[in-house]
Amino acid sequence: MTKIVRKSLSDKRLSAGRKRRLEKLSRVPDSEIDTSELPELTEKFWQNAVRNPFYRPVKQQLTLRLDADIIAWLRRQGRGYQTRANALLREAMLRDLNPKRTTRRDRSHPDNPRQSAMIHSRRAS
Repeated sequence: MTKIVRKSLSDKRLSAGRKRRLEKLSRVPDSEIDTSELPELTEKFWQNAVRNPFYRPVKQQLTLRLDADIIAWLRRQGRGYQTRANALLREAMLRDLNPKRTTRRDRSHPDNPRQSAMIHSRRAS
């Protein structure tokens, strides 16, 4: 069995000298910070950006009433039905937030979002 140890900067005590330096830095206004050495972030940079592979959104437990046939459909596909439901909701949310960005799946089923969702869930399992 592997033991995972997590450490953060807050676990380490700051010396008095380091605390003073950080306090002094925190009082410097943004306008006085020299950013001339930093490259400009262009649109191209953000188009090629990827989400941190270790990013995990915070989960929130709640009660949600769904139609029985939807739950049955999700459960028929095996373990992980809640994860699949979350993935389907996330896909719909992202599509709603960014309507210009479509996936190959969206283009192949423009009039049938339910069919697109079923294809997505089959690929995920």
